Amino acid sequence: MSQRQAILDGEISRVFEASNRIYGYRKIAAKLASEGISVCERTVAKTMRRLGLESCHPAPWRHLTMADGSAVAEDLIGRDFTAERPGVRFVGDITQINTWEGPLYLSTMIDLFNREIVGYAMDDNYAAPLVCSTVNMAAVNGRIRAGGIFHSDHGSQYTSKAFRDCLGAVGMFGSMGRVGSCFDNAAAETWFATLKKELVHRTVFPTRQHAIAAVTNFIEIWYNRKRLHSVLGYQTPAEFREQYQQTNQAA
Repeated sequence: MSQRQAILDGEISRVFEASNRIYGYRKIAAKLASEGISVCERTVAKTMRRLGLESCHPAPWRHLTMADGSAVAEDLIGRDFTAERPGVRFVGDITQINTWEGPLYLSTMIDLFNREIVGYAMDDNYAAPLVCSTVNMAAVNGRIRAGGIFHSDHGSQYTSKAFRDCLGAVGMFGSMGRVGSCFDNAAAETWFATLKKELVHRTVFPTRQHAIAAVTNFIEIWYNRKRLHSVLGYQTPAEFREQYQQTNQAA
């Protein structure tokens, strides 16, 4: 084995372990490039196979919310999960996390500009206050611009008067995809698939508090600030937002 290959073996293993054994060859190559280590994706893939480094794979995702057509909003997203600036277009959804104490429900709100989780809430039930708390968190932290769009499915939480009032209070408009179409809220479902793959299906939670702590850490420390996103050109959500802010301040 050449000295260069031995060094690459160590660097690839280091990045793989630092990602909690999550990253595949593309993200590892991108991470190494950001550190000034030039290596092609094919070489990383071959090295990972030789070293037996296999990234974790997604597990099936189960939809949670129940349809309720009492107050359906128009689809203002139309499967266009992009945004030209932060704070204007969001997607949200709810998922269940199992603990030994019973289920914990997680509601999240994602900024489509940089896929950052800007609002989230957890509780032992998934009534309307859970999704209102999610939006309120984003509002308190100044992450919503007036006239912003919140896109969701037809779950009863999102069609409730309480949630419509919550959106109105922070100057937002509701948006909903079609009933039974996972593609109409694909960005939210992709996030939950990532959460399940990289944390939930690899962890045992004795209590809801254990799950709350782990999910909070995953969102705040890992997902928003450290995890590379291919859709962002292998930057983190925080880096992508900060780059936008610096560019616009300079202009």
